[in-house]
Amino acid sequence: MLVDRFPETTATQPALVAHHYTEAGLLEQAIPYWQRAGQQALQRSANPEAVQHLTAGLELLATLPATQTHLQQELDLRIALGPALIATKGRAAPEVEQTYARARALCEQVGETPQLVPVLRGLCHFYHNRGALRTARELGEQLYKLTQRETALTSRLEAHEALGSTLFFLGDYTTARTHLDQGIALTDPTQQRALALRHGEAPGVRCLAFAALTLWCLGYPEQALGRSRDMMSLAQTLDHPHSLAATLHYAAYLHHRRREAWAVQAQADALLTLATTQAFPLVFGIGTCWRGWALAAQGQGATGLRFLHQGMADSLATGQTLSRTFCLALLAEAAREADEVAEGLRAITEALEVGEASGRGDLLAEAYRLKGALLLQQAALDVPQAEACFWQALDIARRQQAKSWELRAALSLSRLWQQQGKCVEAYDLLAPIYAWFTEGFDTADLQEAKTLLEELGR
Repeated sequence: MLVDRFPETTATQPALVAHHYTEAGLLEQAIPYWQRAGQQALQRSANPEAVQHLTAGLELLATLPATQTHLQQELDLRIALGPALIATKGRAAPEVEQTYARARALCEQVGETPQLVPVLRGLCHFYHNRGALRTARELGEQLYKLTQRETALTSRLEAHEALGSTLFFLGDYTTARTHLDQGIALTDPTQQRALALRHGEAPGVRCLAFAALTLWCLGYPEQALGRSRDMMSLAQTLDHPHSLAATLHYAAYLHHRRREAWAVQAQADALLTLATTQAFPLVFGIGTCWRGWALAAQGQGATGLRFLHQGMADSLATGQTLSRTFCLALLAEAAREADEVAEGLRAITEALEVGEASGRGDLLAEAYRLKGALLLQQAALDVPQAEACFWQALDIARRQQAKSWELRAALSLSRLWQQQGKCVEAYDLLAPIYAWFTEGFDTADLQEAKTLLEELGR
């Protein structure tokens, strides 16, 4: 037999063996080698090659009887295929849903299997990125309940990450923080590369990323920066390009919240270089958006808007609906910087509509604040409506216990009141929230709050 005569080829070139078996009509023997070839390609982050090999195995299985053995082989192939499709097409691509939905059905046919954990997590992230956050939350909760019976700590980590990241986007920061912190406590750095190959991104990296963003929202900008640095350090040890790309995006996200345009541009440039090298279409689109926002924030408004329109189109082409609200909010900010007020108002109005439809709550307070700021920038000022938007932003931030969003909304409303001569009211609104903070006094929001309080107190 081929495998007996050429054992070294069998180990190092499984695709060649699979091809010969396929050509000879020995399909049963070919399928395991197509899977092995796909796994080897995944190890090298050769994702298009992995898709090709694993798909070849699935095509052969489709011609064979649906025995228990063949069902298990198909399940193994589909679980391996998921991360390769995520890298090459994006988490929200229809092919990703088809692969994980079929894998879920196979789990039911095969019977009780630990493979249901990566399958539910894959589906959770698909719906999460499609903007179907309520469905993603239901799947995350199913996964969490399932893993409470698991002895494997990695399964619990995966559940905490999937549910925690979804809760973050829903604006439930306090519960998200609980899950993400528990996930971080379960993270073993030595296991993260294997988990990244299994899922498309390392769950420990994602826990750190969303913990950083959650901490910022809750009012801890320095602790957020610390988590972000831990995230980058872990990702750089993994030799896994897709996880590294994710960390560059999440780092840009945090620097955007901290209003550090130069740092966002640095992350965007690195992200675009990596996305080009690795052929990550969604990552390229998101990186283009970040570059556009950073350019607009640094005075290149028209150029920034062009990048944002292109990046948004590229991102949405992958099926990534979740990013629509985020891209529209960035576009509204950039339009405001470029004094394109009408475009900014159109973008932020659409962002609020899309966010409401998906249940996305992490941008809700800022979207209302930004709408208020744009209403004050247009030629025909709409002060009452702008003030109502600022109050809406404050109410949402307080309900979410999001101190950083509360501070930003209070700043906008206090500035408006200052212009109206209501300095005492403005001081009384801003002073308590500023006094709450214990860190991050070098950030732009807190520096501006301090300056405004000094002006109001004179």
